[in-house]
Amino acid sequence: MTSSAELDSVDWRILEELQNDATLANRTLAERIGLAASSCLQRVRRLREQGVITGSHIDVDPAATGLTLEAVVSINVRPHTRAVVESFREFVMAQPETRSLLHVSGQADFLLHLAVTDSAHLQSFLVDKLSARTEVRHFTTSVVLEQVHTRALTPPRPPRPARRRG
Repeated sequence: MTSSAELDSVDWRILEELQNDATLANRTLAERIGLAASSCLQRVRRLREQGVITGSHIDVDPAATGLTLEAVVSINVRPHTRAVVESFREFVMAQPETRSLLHVSGQADFLLHLAVTDSAHLQSFLVDKLSARTEVRHFTTSVVLEQVHTRALTPPRPPRPARRRG
């Protein structure tokens, strides 16, 4: 289990800026935060060392690459053992259609986010790949109509002080 890093308001500003644009040059980031470039670089390095910053990435629009249909599939597997979960995870993550996989509690065991070219491609994935897995007992597919998301974490609000009765 990862322990939480203690973050101050400057750390949160750095995270906010980098979440909005991970390609920012250190000098630009430092100017936006109001720090010396050397101090900013030191803080970013510390955030990486503490595991707060785990990497950087670019966003690719699936539709712009020809993957115009996205779907979320709720999946139940049986038996729900560690070996089955790990094997299923490896299979799903090796598929080019997979955008993300969540192992969840509740009615479904997994939520699978797919990006495919069209409904025929989706059908092929569901029938030829997913249904062929012996551990898959049930799945329900929902086509994504709109996706609104953020990766940005924001600082938690401080707890309200308890009111004293007097």
